[in-house]
Amino acid sequence: MKHHSRLTQTLVKSLAFLLVLFVSFSAFSQEIDEARQKEGKKLFKSLCASCHKLDKKLVGPKLGSIEERRENDWLKSWIKDNAALRASGDKDANEIFDEYKQSNMTAFPQLTDKNIDDILYYTTVGEIKKAGEAVATVGAAEKGDAPRWLLYLLAAAIITAFLIIASLLKTISELKGAPKTPGLLGQTAELWAGIKKNTFLHVLTVIFGALIGAYILFGTLFQVGVDEGYQPIQPIAFSHKIHAGDNKIDCQYCHSSAKHSKTSGIPSVSVCMNCHKNISEVADDTKVVMDDHTLVKSDLDKEIAKIYDAAGWDAENLEYTGETKPVKWVRVHNLPDFAYFNHSQHVTVAGLKCQKCHAS
Repeated sequence: MKHHSRLTQTLVKSLAFLLVLFVSFSAFSQEIDEARQKEGKKLFKSLCASCHKLDKKLVGPKLGSIEERRENDWLKSWIKDNAALRASGDKDANEIFDEYKQSNMTAFPQLTDKNIDDILYYTTVGEIKKAGEAVATVGAAEKGDAPRWLLYLLAAAIITAFLIIASLLKTISELKGAPKTPGLLGQTAELWAGIKKNTFLHVLTVIFGALIGAYILFGTLFQVGVDEGYQPIQPIAFSHKIHAGDNKIDCQYCHSSAKHSKTSGIPSVSVCMNCHKNISEVADDTKVVMDDHTLVKSDLDKEIAKIYDAAGWDAENLEYTGETKPVKWVRVHNLPDFAYFNHSQHVTVAGLKCQKCHAS
């Protein structure tokens, strides 16, 4: 019995040791080489991102975990010179060529095997999630919701105070000799009758009603564009800072009528699609600060999806469906009748840059 117990303990310890060893190796094998991932990402963004994405088709097939579907040597031959690989009679190469309507992929003979391995490593491990991103997003949402909760709390406090005062008045009335009404319905009716007869509660109701009415009235008035910096909520969150600032897109590329018209014009969705046909998501660290909250990558990618919906673009099959929808922009500026302004006189005749007036 003693030997049997010792044998059991030895087996249990051995299994525990093997389990710990296995977990350790698994954790070690899952560690990401950040330097290699960074180099692969840099090459991917500069050479591949215009036609490929990791998670879905773009101009070419999705490349996430491509090494699970193709051999490494085949991928190197395809990337360096896909035309030569097709000419050799490779079946897979010719099938891909036919599947994507015989569109020629750019060859990259200048890439070394290490360069390609780094790119493939990036397609396997993907993006490295930064710690604290989720916490920051939640914190921003809570910050934006604070005024609403404050309003609910104030309303609850007012109702509670009103009921407490009504209950106290009812109790005082009963202490003075007023008969009690049996049953919940009778007590409710008695309470309501007491409220209607009490002048103090009437005055209190009028004061609270006036305060709430003033709050709603001024809140509505402040939404009207009568002051500088008026920025209404638009159907699509567009940032001039990202487009004209960070990406250096010329103002007149979108507002082409500013050269020869009184107004600068609102660009059509087709102008947006000139770029966004191939740009379905923003960079990982892109942020847009709105009035009371901040939009991050996950939010901004959804805004690009709204452009696709308006243009009738099927991002999965990479084709137009023909089902277009107008974007209902909210008007920002409304020039008074006594004022006259002509964009073409300033842009074409005077030669002023757009940034001279639209600095922000």
